[in-house]
Amino acid sequence: MSELPRSTDVFVIGGGPAGLAAAIAARRYGMDVTVADHAVPPIDKACGEGIMPDGVAAARALGIDLTAAGPRPFRGIRFCENGDSVSATFPEGQGFGLRRIALHNLMVDHALDLGVRLAWGAHITGIEPEGVRAGSRLVRAGLVVGADGGHSNVRAWAGLDASERDSRRYGFRRHYRIAPWTEFMEIHWADGCQLYITPVAESEVCVVLITRDPRLRLDAALPRFPGVERRLAGIEGSPERGGVSASRRLKAVCRGRVALVGDASGSVDAITGEGLCLLFQQAQSLAVAIEAGDLVSYQAAHRRIGRRPEFMAGLMLLLENQGRLRRRALRAMMSEPRLFARLLAMHVGLLSNLDFFTNGLAFGRRFLTL
Repeated sequence: MSELPRSTDVFVIGGGPAGLAAAIAARRYGMDVTVADHAVPPIDKACGEGIMPDGVAAARALGIDLTAAGPRPFRGIRFCENGDSVSATFPEGQGFGLRRIALHNLMVDHALDLGVRLAWGAHITGIEPEGVRAGSRLVRAGLVVGADGGHSNVRAWAGLDASERDSRRYGFRRHYRIAPWTEFMEIHWADGCQLYITPVAESEVCVVLITRDPRLRLDAALPRFPGVERRLAGIEGSPERGGVSASRRLKAVCRGRVALVGDASGSVDAITGEGLCLLFQQAQSLAVAIEAGDLVSYQAAHRRIGRRPEFMAGLMLLLENQGRLRRRALRAMMSEPRLFARLLAMHVGLLSNLDFFTNGLAFGRRFLTL
């Protein structure tokens, strides 16, 4: 643990992946950067642990080589329900399944190698025009970055809590010691909830339940997914961890000398698998804006970065409680697998607006003719 300095160019509050990514990006521009978190590594979080190809590329753009942490690659996405399924491979690259703790350790090491100052176990009690307050002590900072999660204190201190959209679901995660049975990340559908399953090691999968019911747990939900239940029968899972999967868009993500990244700055539903990609891209855009002395440009970039994942989350969640509509959509994609492949390409940002529009028309025609 480093001691808090008297002053720093950039003070990042929150030492999870978002805060570390922001620190790494700023440090690559030569800024003096301090990260403070009240927690002490290893830091875990209930998440699906899948990183889509655009997220892998965004990490690489920050100089973070995810292969160094020993991820389990996956080739694409599979949708499943009641024995029916449709799958498609990514048009470019591959996704990675990577334990959250392994990702965090990798990013900590990379930040230290770059010269980022890390202060674990530090309690930040407020922000002021000159910097941040740690108890009775003031640390002067040119910019304060809030990366302290969905319940961000920094967001509240800066008066940035106002949102345009705010809805919540709940996620519950377990790991199971079983060899992955597929090269795909799988999303299993049922009314009111989904399971998504990510291979994270040669003999381990991550299983996440996402639901609007905060009382529903994995053991109770598994009978809704009989194929998965049969595979996991007799296998003891890790202790269950839970968290909130929020869909939140803030009216603003910066004010004065304060900027927000990661879940502190808003989020998309976890079903997209785009959370890590978003924070990597936000971190890079924030560093560019700091270097240019123009935080307003970060506000615009942040909105642009989130537009596609927000749209895809909304599209997928339309099917959440519409069983007949969802099954018909699944049959349409099964009868024309290239449509699902193009939807996946759109999901990872590899289709233009025109291609997106054309693909939507083709899917609509196929849907209506079934």
